[in-house]
Amino acid sequence: MKKNSCIGIFLLLAVAGAYGQQPEWQGDLKELFKGPAQPSQYSQWWKSMQEWRKRERDSLKYTDTVYLRPELGWTGKSFIYAQVMAEDRWLYDPVTRKYRVDRYLDDLRRRYGGLDAVLIWPTYPNIGVDDRNQFDLVADMPGGLEGVRRMVMDFKKRGVRVFFPIMIWDKGTRDIGLPIAVALVKEMKAIGADGLNGDTMFGVTEDFLAACDSLEYPLVLQPEVAINELKMTEWNQMSWGYFWKYEYIPGVSVPKWLEPRHQVQVTNRWMIDKRDDLQYAFFNGVGYNAWENIWGIWNQLPEHYAEAIRRIAAIYRQFPGVWNSAGWRPHVPTLQKGVFASLFPGTDLQVYTLVNRDSADRSGRQLQMPYEQGTRYFDLWNGRELPARREGDLVSLEFPVEGLGFGAILAARPYAVDSSFYRFLAGMRRRGNKLLRDYPADWAPLPQRMVPIAGTGSGAGKATAGAVPEGMVFIPGTEHYLFESRGVMIEGDDLPTAVGVQHPWEKHPSRNQKHLINISSFYMDEFPVTNRQFKTFMDASHYKPLDDHNFLKDWVSGSYPAGWGDKPVTWVSIEDARAYARWAGKRLPHEWEWQYAAQGGTGRLYPWGEKMDSSRMPVPDTSRNRRPPSDVNAFPSGASPFGVRDMVGNVWQWTDEYVDAHTRSAILKGGSYYRPRTSMWYFPQALELNKYGKYLLMAPGIDRAGTIGFRCVTDGGAK
Repeated sequence: MKKNSCIGIFLLLAVAGAYGQQPEWQGDLKELFKGPAQPSQYSQWWKSMQEWRKRERDSLKYTDTVYLRPELGWTGKSFIYAQVMAEDRWLYDPVTRKYRVDRYLDDLRRRYGGLDAVLIWPTYPNIGVDDRNQFDLVADMPGGLEGVRRMVMDFKKRGVRVFFPIMIWDKGTRDIGLPIAVALVKEMKAIGADGLNGDTMFGVTEDFLAACDSLEYPLVLQPEVAINELKMTEWNQMSWGYFWKYEYIPGVSVPKWLEPRHQVQVTNRWMIDKRDDLQYAFFNGVGYNAWENIWGIWNQLPEHYAEAIRRIAAIYRQFPGVWNSAGWRPHVPTLQKGVFASLFPGTDLQVYTLVNRDSADRSGRQLQMPYEQGTRYFDLWNGRELPARREGDLVSLEFPVEGLGFGAILAARPYAVDSSFYRFLAGMRRRGNKLLRDYPADWAPLPQRMVPIAGTGSGAGKATAGAVPEGMVFIPGTEHYLFESRGVMIEGDDLPTAVGVQHPWEKHPSRNQKHLINISSFYMDEFPVTNRQFKTFMDASHYKPLDDHNFLKDWVSGSYPAGWGDKPVTWVSIEDARAYARWAGKRLPHEWEWQYAAQGGTGRLYPWGEKMDSSRMPVPDTSRNRRPPSDVNAFPSGASPFGVRDMVGNVWQWTDEYVDAHTRSAILKGGSYYRPRTSMWYFPQALELNKYGKYLLMAPGIDRAGTIGFRCVTDGGAK
């Protein structure tokens, strides 16, 4: 339609209301305005919304300079977005040791139509296991910064913009000596990224904009949580709709209403039923964060919602210019109960998005609008042109809207549509032949498997003739060990049965375990493997890992520092630990074997008893620059009932590995001496014997840490 048509519909629907009325908030964080409670209140509500925006802009002395930058104009077209863990095996293949960007994107295109932007997450929840900071963890990704840069370029070749996180709370690990904003913008410039997502931030602060300007590298800034100071909307071009309170009448996004060019990504990571998220997004003409890999927990989109995203994205991408229109008008009047609509005007066309908040299907007359000679009308959701029923100066449109579903209407002058539009319409017609309700909404946790640990054969560690191997302790078998274990992961209780790992006897992954286990007798190293022992292995085997980044990082010229012989070897991956164990004729322990050897079958919380005793383990290190671990024999009073020593509070110890289609993780036992301060989000400790840490695995170079070591076991008969 022509521009004066938009003005006409506004004048038709708006009448005088009480000047200065404040729209009502929806939700505690004030991310949404409530819609009009009754159709009769619409005109007054609409006037109050307009007045609020004018008053707010005047009060803020609002400027839109950042939104006018052409190099940042792509934000308005970033509709479908995903946060992905760097460890996701569809993004990085640990077998071929390559980033597989095309494979990752092709899978998402097949399932729900693909991405416009991606947030790559290499930090939390592993950060804080040692003193590496957020910059170190990006640099430790496979291939280093150059490998990451090539991976980013692969995304951009596919038209996908790339974000990395701001861990604003990361003030307890290694000090970088620069303001965080400057350091992050420099890093993003080095790898060619497009934006920064502010983890836990209620608005990315202005120092990040200043850093972008000073370094001449513009980035899109996007906080995770609501923008609590609306002035920040000036330079936060994107944000997440994260804690939206859903009601029957759809709410209106506050930052988008203040600045229609602001792009919101509705985010509700743990939710399985995505209906409210998608309806609110479509009603507001904003984007969606299709976040499936959540800290290594897989919450795949059920096919029902994936299909809805595919159709919404197709409509968004067909009319990319309308969703940021200053003439956006939410809650235009509709004719059916429970159906709510927004109008997005463009040049010679208008797009209406509709959501049906009722479970009943709605058909018949849905919308009325001013009559314009020559205008054609299309049901975009179902891919059909609509006949227009003229009623005086109005046109009525009839079309179906599925219960709890969506609708979209185009009103356009004939010259506003072209051949590409008709191809799009044909595609929507094919998809519209099947209702959303006919796509399954079933969800199930992703199965995991424990990586097998082969029994020990002949070798240096194998017991012969009943003798206890040197440096090992005999652990008698038991038929009734009650294995109780709890994961210390900070998040993840929001999905049914999907948190933690899936032990061999379990039907699904779980954070907590309680299971009677038959444990055969075995021998366990009295101490964690030391630097001296690992040097013997290196000299004898000439072992060299394929990925040697960070391998024995604290050694110099092929050997450990003077005086470090009895310290536990660290900066070894789980693959390095297995290589040592094979050479020694040993293996890594299962989680329950490690715990049994530490508890002595009593269920105690610490090797020495039920109560914490800090004198029996190293003093915690809370500095930003971590000291080395203690000697393994420094705390003899910390021994377990079987005589195994240095089990807790010095270095974490590798045990089992679990794998699913998207994530690898290892069970770490024993906690460590290093405990960074300033934030609750660092990798949590597990000093109690019945607790474990779940450590995500990507590649040996980034998996190795200055606080993770190991000890070995070997199978054995009765002593």
